[in-house]
Amino acid sequence: MRHILRLPTLFAIITVIALLSAGVWSFAYRAALGQLNERAELDLALASDRLTGHLLQYRELAVVLSEHPVLRELLAEGGDTARAEAVLLSMADKTGARSIELVGRNGEVLATSSEDRSDIDTTRNPLARALNGALGTANRVTPAESGLPQRLFSFAAPIFDHLGPPVGAVIVEVDIWLFEQNWPTSEVALYFSDANGRVFVSNRSELVLAEPWSDEGFVNYDVVTPWTGQTIWRLDGGPYLPQKALYLERDLPIVGLTGAILADVSQATSTALLQASVLAAISLVFATIFVLAAERRRALSEKLEFEAAANARLEIRVKERTQALSEANVNLRREVTERKEAEAALRTAQAELVQAGKLTALGKMSAGISHELNQPLMAIRSFADNGVLLADKGDQGAARDNLTRVSELARRMGRIIKNLRAFARQESEPIGDVDLVKVVDEALEVCGASITGGDVTLCWDRPQAPVMVRGGEVRLQQVVVNLVSNGVDAMVGCATRHLKIALEDLGDTVVLSVCDTGPGLEEPERVFDPFYSTKQVGGEDGMGLGLSISYGLVQSFGGAIRGQNHPQGGAIFTVELNAARPGETI
Repeated sequence: MRHILRLPTLFAIITVIALLSAGVWSFAYRAALGQLNERAELDLALASDRLTGHLLQYRELAVVLSEHPVLRELLAEGGDTARAEAVLLSMADKTGARSIELVGRNGEVLATSSEDRSDIDTTRNPLARALNGALGTANRVTPAESGLPQRLFSFAAPIFDHLGPPVGAVIVEVDIWLFEQNWPTSEVALYFSDANGRVFVSNRSELVLAEPWSDEGFVNYDVVTPWTGQTIWRLDGGPYLPQKALYLERDLPIVGLTGAILADVSQATSTALLQASVLAAISLVFATIFVLAAERRRALSEKLEFEAAANARLEIRVKERTQALSEANVNLRREVTERKEAEAALRTAQAELVQAGKLTALGKMSAGISHELNQPLMAIRSFADNGVLLADKGDQGAARDNLTRVSELARRMGRIIKNLRAFARQESEPIGDVDLVKVVDEALEVCGASITGGDVTLCWDRPQAPVMVRGGEVRLQQVVVNLVSNGVDAMVGCATRHLKIALEDLGDTVVLSVCDTGPGLEEPERVFDPFYSTKQVGGEDGMGLGLSISYGLVQSFGGAIRGQNHPQGGAIFTVELNAARPGETI
C-alpha cells in the first residue's frame, strides 16, 4: 500500500474487536456454564437415584426377612439354627449382600450368613433404632487384610412379637465396593460423603475415604464464585480430576449421604474462547476488507484523476484517427463488394468449367458415339428392307422377327441418347440417395464406344443389388466417366489393356475403384491439380481439368478421391462415398 493507516484509527479498530470478542466470550461462557450446570444436575440426580435405589433394595430385604417364619420361630421358640442360617445364606447369595444376621434383643447373633458370630453392641446404629421399633441405617469402615478398608452400609429391620416391643432384628450389610465396580463410566467425578464429610462412595478411587475439604485432605482446592452464579472449584487432585470444575451437591436423607459432582469446565472455556476467536477472526477479516476497500477507493480516485487527464489527451488522438478510419472503412467496403463480385464470377466460372469438361468429354467421344449410333441405324435399314421383301412374299413370321429386331435396336439408340443428354445437362438437384451401380452402368454406356474402339477389356464385377450412396446422380456419372475415360486414354499403345471396376460396401462407406494397366502416374500427388496432364494441354486430348473437377465434385458429397500407382502396374483411382442411411434427410 502507498498509504498507511494512522495509529489512532488502527488502535480504535483493535479496541472495538477486543471489546466485541470479550462480550462474545462472556456471553458464550455464561451460556456454556448454564448448559453444563443442567447436565451436571441431571448426572448427579441419576447417580443419586441409582445409589439410593441400590441401597434401598437391601432395606426392603431386611423388612421382608423380618417376617420370615423360620427366623421368627428361631427368635421366639428357639427353632432350628441351621435352617435359619440356610435361609440367610441363600438370600445373601441371591442378592449380593455381604452378610445377613438375625440378632436377639440383647445383641446376641442367633443366625448369620457369614462366619463371624460375635455379638453386636445394642447401642450401635442401626441395631439400636431397630430395637426401638424403627428401621435402622448406618455405614461403617472396617479394616481390610489387604488393599483399601471395607466400606459397609447396613440396614436393620425390627421383629415384633405380637403387640409388644421388638424381640430382635434382621441386619443386612452390603459392601459399597461391589456397587462401585458396576458404576457406568462417566467423564465427571461423582462422590457421596457421610455426615462427617468423608467420601464414602465415588467413581474416582482417589477420592474414596478422603476429606477433600478438610485441612488433612489430599485434594487441594480453591472455591471461586464468579459472576456467573455457579460455584467453581480450582483443584489439584491428580490426572483424573479436572483442574477447574463446576461443583454441585445434593442431599440424600434416606441413606444419610450427601452427593456431589465435579464437572470439568474446560470445555465451556474452550467453547467460549473458540466463539470469541471466530468473532475476532471475522471482525479482522471485515476490518481488513474495509481497510483494503478504503485504500482501493483512494487508489481508484487517484487513478480516475490520472485517467481523466489521459482521456483528454486520448480524445484528441481519437479525433485524428477517426478520419483515417472512416476513409479506410470506405476502402474496405469497396474491397468487400469487389470480392463478392469476384466470388460470384468464380462460382459461375466453375459451373461453366464443369459443363465445359462434360462437353469436352462428349467431343472426344463423338466419333465413337457416331459409330455406336450408325451401326444400329444401318441394321435398322437392313432389317426394314428385308421386312418389306418378306411381307411381299407373305412370310409374316420372318417379317415380324425383323420388325422386333428393329424395335430393339431403336430402344438401344434411345438409351444411348438418353444417357448422353443426362450427362450433358447441368444438375441442380440437391444431394440425395443414388444407386451407384446404376450410375456406373450409365457411365459405361456413355463410354462404351471409347472402350470398344480402344480394344480395352472391361472387368466390371457388378453387384446384383443396388448400392445406395449420398450424392448427385449426374455429377457422380461425370466422375465415373472421367475416371473411365482417363483409364482408357492411359492404355493407348499398351500391349495389355484391361480396365477393372469394383465396388466395396464397408458399412458407413462405399468404395469405388477404377484400375487400368497403363504406365502409371509420374506424380501421383499432383494428379488432381488443375491443368495438370500428361497429355498436350489445350489440344484435342483435353485441358487437364477432368480429375480436378472430379475431386471438387466428390468433396462436395462429403467423400474423398485418391489416385496412386498399383503395385502390379498401372494406376488405380478410389472414390470413397458416404453410404445412404434409411430415413436420412438433406
